[in-house]
Amino acid sequence: MRTRPSHRIELRLGCHTTAAWVYPGDPERRPLLMVHGFRGDHHGMDLIAGDIRDREVIVPDLPGFGRTPPLESGSGLRSFVDYLFALGTEIGRQRQAKPIVVGHSFGSILVSHLAASHPEAVPELVLINPITSPALEGSARFLTALTRVYYSLGARLPERPGRALLSNRLIVRAMSEVMATTSDAGLRRYVHDQHDRHFSSFADRQSLAQAYATSIAHTVTEVAAELTMPVLVIAGDRDSIAPIGPTRDFVSRLPEAELVELAGVGHLVHYERSAEAASAIMGFSAKRG
Repeated sequence: MRTRPSHRIELRLGCHTTAAWVYPGDPERRPLLMVHGFRGDHHGMDLIAGDIRDREVIVPDLPGFGRTPPLESGSGLRSFVDYLFALGTEIGRQRQAKPIVVGHSFGSILVSHLAASHPEAVPELVLINPITSPALEGSARFLTALTRVYYSLGARLPERPGRALLSNRLIVRAMSEVMATTSDAGLRRYVHDQHDRHFSSFADRQSLAQAYATSIAHTVTEVAAELTMPVLVIAGDRDSIAPIGPTRDFVSRLPEAELVELAGVGHLVHYERSAEAASAIMGFSAKRG
């Protein structure tokens, strides 16, 4: 898969340094700040960011993933929200414009709670495959409980066997197979290769386990009442992690929301339907500077 060239920058937030990748675009337009999902890093947003040509796109590695170290305050929800507020503020200071915030999956949880806590910093919001259903309820609750044991065990074991368990290529491939819905053989190979390369780029086992606990303890629906700004939701109708029914219900509760529902795709819109997602984001952003 072809991707557009980007360059790496470092953003200093107090004593913490964030690694981020910048995809060039019109500097007169407000930049996009894209937040990736759980266990990934900036590479997960590469296809969408590469397809957005009308403005600059900034994609950080979240703390504890890729090349960004964990936060001293931990990997809980409040720590991530405070971090994203500081990150958005710094980007806004440097670019002299508030970024348009985008979050995928786990990132959707983080940016929606950021918008609820700091609406002045998030005048509009884009959610891709938002987590609208409690992970510990519904048909996936057994798998979620099993996965929680997996991350907990990986954190408690001695370093070598613990990291080997969490980075096991067969387990990573199984996760990838469960999430992929495309029948395109080349695209499936790309998705699996991305997960093989980047799903184990976490900093340490403890912050990974805490981030997973955060990811299953929260949803975007917790703060639906506070999301009064314009919201774009992009979702797949075959998403087994964030089923489309609850996502439609969530969107119906928002006062100013647009739903782009993509047929025949699941939780990997950012890989499998990146061009359509990018087009929707550009259309939404064009109305807002």
